[in-house]
Amino acid sequence: MAKSVEGSSVVQNTVGAGVGTPRFVAVGNLLGFQTKSLFPETAGKGYETTTLLEPLAENRDHMTIYRGLDHGIKGGHFAVHSFLSGVLNSEAQNRPDGNVTIDQFIADEIGTQTRFPSLTVGSEGGIHGGCQLAWTRSGVRVPPITGPADLFKKLFASDSAERKAQRAKENSLHASILDSILEDANRLRRKVNHEDKEKLDEYLTSIRDVEKRLEMRQRWADHPKPDAPFDIPSNVNTVNDLPMLYELIALALQTDSTRVATLEIGGCFLPQDLGIAKSYHGLSHHGNDEQNIAHLITLETYQIKHFNRFLTRLSQIQDGEQSLLDSTAVIFGSGMGNGASHKNTDLPIILAGGGYRHGEFKALEAGGTQKVPLCNLYLEMAQRMGLEANAFGTSSGTFS
Repeated sequence: MAKSVEGSSVVQNTVGAGVGTPRFVAVGNLLGFQTKSLFPETAGKGYETTTLLEPLAENRDHMTIYRGLDHGIKGGHFAVHSFLSGVLNSEAQNRPDGNVTIDQFIADEIGTQTRFPSLTVGSEGGIHGGCQLAWTRSGVRVPPITGPADLFKKLFASDSAERKAQRAKENSLHASILDSILEDANRLRRKVNHEDKEKLDEYLTSIRDVEKRLEMRQRWADHPKPDAPFDIPSNVNTVNDLPMLYELIALALQTDSTRVATLEIGGCFLPQDLGIAKSYHGLSHHGNDEQNIAHLITLETYQIKHFNRFLTRLSQIQDGEQSLLDSTAVIFGSGMGNGASHKNTDLPIILAGGGYRHGEFKALEAGGTQKVPLCNLYLEMAQRMGLEANAFGTSSGTFS
């Protein structure tokens, strides 16, 4: 077997149909980046390297940096969950797609082709309540996989014969319960007024989400999982281990276990080997203190360095006649433009891979009639994934 960048064995793609197909990955940071150390001054291909872009130098030709893209909303920490949707959860009720995030929007269309429609990785708990990167059409937060060990088990650990039999019984019972609930709800629907019908429809949408997950579980129950390329990670319950999480996401894509994944780096992120005593969230309110800003740049450089290694890792995996990076559109950024002032505008956005024409810094109009919504870029990404969509979130068209 071939070796990965980190020295682990690479498993082969076990589903031939997945070779060369488009994939999508989103990496979100809860607290933003120091934009003065991130954004260049010069637009175009000749942009200068900044402090936070330096770790990405080897992948310069495989990525595009955007400035001026956002959703035009406010709310500070409480609006960060709109990063991949463009819509606040509190304002999603009357929208046809709610505040569905771009990963789930894509997964709803292509997720049936893989064991896992999508994988959401992040912390559960901490400042402002756990990972909020991924949301369904029914306005439900997708609960995250909270660490390397759990993600490893999901991808590679097979159930015993006894557990498979138990799961089959559970699936049958759950299916029977869902049938009964849907039958009762449909009877009730004929008797309620218009306003109650809308509430009932929201409930039915949630039930159908459960129904789809149950159907997927039944479909893949007898399909063997890929062989594990290494032993289960010992780092059980933390998202601080970015190298291992990125490695497992790369393997999930390579084995066609999923074609959609998200990773959120939350306010509790603080690798011990960086020697920083203060909390990440506390540092984000830096008050222009030079030492606090220096610590933030250390933390952000660490994140960007491992994001760069992830891109390089994907570029070294063959996916048919191209690399896995060519097949995978990777969006990296934050729903926070400035953690210190709690601004949700002027978001840091990097798009890598996916077969796009890269190598530029695109500085866009920050406001006015020429303002481009970030959702325009998401819509274009969805279309390139094969979706026949003409709108997403707050889009006004495609980015192009």
